[in-house]
Amino acid sequence: MNLTSLTLLRYQIPLDKLLPVGKQRIDTREGLVLQATSGDQLHSVEIAPLSGIDIDGQALGGFSQESLQEVSQCLLDSMNSLINQPIDKLLDLTEQTNLPSMAFGLSLLHAKLEGHLSHSRHNLHNSIPLLYRRQDEPIEYLTERVSQLAPSIHRVKIKVGQTSMEDEIQLIHHVLAIRPDLKLRLDANQAFELEQAIEFCACLPLDAVEYIEEPCKKATDNQHLFNAIGIPYALDESLNDPNYQFSMLPGLTALILKPMLIGSIEHLQALIDTAHSHGVRTIMSSSLETSLGIDALRVSSQALTPDEPPGLDTLSAFNCDLIVSSGKVRCLSAEELTLLSHLEAEI
Repeated sequence: MNLTSLTLLRYQIPLDKLLPVGKQRIDTREGLVLQATSGDQLHSVEIAPLSGIDIDGQALGGFSQESLQEVSQCLLDSMNSLINQPIDKLLDLTEQTNLPSMAFGLSLLHAKLEGHLSHSRHNLHNSIPLLYRRQDEPIEYLTERVSQLAPSIHRVKIKVGQTSMEDEIQLIHHVLAIRPDLKLRLDANQAFELEQAIEFCACLPLDAVEYIEEPCKKATDNQHLFNAIGIPYALDESLNDPNYQFSMLPGLTALILKPMLIGSIEHLQALIDTAHSHGVRTIMSSSLETSLGIDALRVSSQALTPDEPPGLDTLSAFNCDLIVSSGKVRCLSAEELTLLSHLEAEI
């Protein structure tokens, strides 16, 4: 099968409420959509590095190391070499690029065209709800959202290291007072010095905590925290380092996989296999993608990490959907996006 058309589009979607990127906040999500036809198939993928600027005009730190402009230009430069070529050329380009979002998008597009990823009614999980204090939000508002969680929800993810330790410890105890059956996944985004992390975790009901993601600013301190408190931890931001190599460490219990920041499906699968061989869980998570990207992550999670509910609870902040509907009033079509390039094979 050959690629008979390629279209590159750009989107910019405002957010109805601010989304956290570490300690920073964003009010808009920007990215690219790459569409391809092969035979009678048309498929779209989102390619959206988690970079740019926050609401204060500061560069986002700690996540994607490539810019949207860089990825866009690389795709524009590559499209001529793909048109009217076998779809396996997508994988060749995936191996050549050092841009993780582009590698993931191209490998995902190839998998879709090959029919390797398809929706299944089996192993469908509810996404893990994400809880965090919105800007200047009273704690009572957040605990009200906890009260509204469905009885079928037994795990939540809570952002910590965002406000004061006292407020966040109080929040965690409030959440468990409302729903004592919940298990907590805490996400610190490397917020704490070791001493702060020990002080914070010592005040937590550890039997209710599954793990804490990236608790310490220095990755090596995560092990010291585990030795001091016994709290398991997960790696997230550490995986964004292009030189990251899996190493089994004391207390390491899970890898939080953000494909848009890590790379191709093949690379993800290798990382998953290695982690599982050491008894470490792997959990798919979003990089604040639109409905198009979240839909792909949900299907990818079914294929790659079927035993772990993914963390994909970020769509409620989006003003509208993109190409794939999640049920919002408005769903942007490809025709409503900014066209960057369209190529068709000569017949």
